[in-house]
Amino acid sequence: MKRFSATVPISVVKGFLSGANRAAVARLAERSGIPHDLLGMPAARVTQEQFSTLYRLLAMELDDEMPGIFARPLRNGTLKFLCLSLLDAPRLEVALHRFGQFFHLVLDEFQLVSRREGAYAIVEFVANPQGPKASALARELVLKLVHGVASWLIRQKIPLAEAAFDFLRPAQSGDLLYLFPGPVRFGCDRTLIAFDAAYLDRPIRQRKSDLDAFLQRAPEDWIFVSFTDEMVCHQVRQCIAAGLPKPPTVDAVAQQLHYSVRTLCRRLDAEGTSFQAIKDEVRRDIAIQRLTRSDDAIAAIAFDVGFDNPTAFHRAFRHWTGSTPAAYRQKKAG
Repeated sequence: MKRFSATVPISVVKGFLSGANRAAVARLAERSGIPHDLLGMPAARVTQEQFSTLYRLLAMELDDEMPGIFARPLRNGTLKFLCLSLLDAPRLEVALHRFGQFFHLVLDEFQLVSRREGAYAIVEFVANPQGPKASALARELVLKLVHGVASWLIRQKIPLAEAAFDFLRPAQSGDLLYLFPGPVRFGCDRTLIAFDAAYLDRPIRQRKSDLDAFLQRAPEDWIFVSFTDEMVCHQVRQCIAAGLPKPPTVDAVAQQLHYSVRTLCRRLDAEGTSFQAIKDEVRRDIAIQRLTRSDDAIAAIAFDVGFDNPTAFHRAFRHWTGSTPAAYRQKKAG
């Protein structure tokens, strides 16, 4: 089954751009293939490739590997030295302790505390009340970095029992389903990720010779880790994508995944989404990727994502992204 990636909300893009001046924003967005007009549209989205290109350009320009996210920049080379400090750890539990110690030395906003709580391993983001306040994006990215690096270190996917955040559910919280492979909860007392404690005993399997490739692909291997097959919403996503241009019904997908329709809907609800929401997301993301990667006619893209009528596709696309399909094509003229 052909797989494809989710797109990234413009709110995340703008969070990274917040540390750059307006001229740099326009220039770097254009070099990343992101039409500047999209930055002002709250529902707009970009591909993972566009986001990753922007991340690398920003990191180089600002000399900050978390560009503009924290009060103090993480100078280029920080992630390399972090990983070098982890590679000779005997097991993941020791590596996570070192991870927390490293960030305690370089940033003032928080501490990362890792521990065992019964059957679970916990990595908690503990805010420093005397330090600068970390944004919601900063909290998400730090936990993503922990999860991505930990999974890379042991060369094994680490499914999450949960990702919990001490802020309220954002408007586009469904996007976090494709960043954190496990249930995501908001309005909690703590900000943390939890997973099976057995992973703490896994040996570190990466070596120094593996590090360059990991760093060259940054941030793909720690933000967009594709360790999500366990979640039902991702299985549904792939089934719908494989069925296009005729989107399969919920009954057909339930049968394919060996669920009753009621059980499938209950599982999706527990993961914070629904069949209709996933169907819209799949069609939206494939359309965005085709618009930015190809010269295919918009009418052909509309048909391929399940619209017989291009007008209906334009209307749906504007509803999904706040913009027209043509706006995503502006980079072609540059």
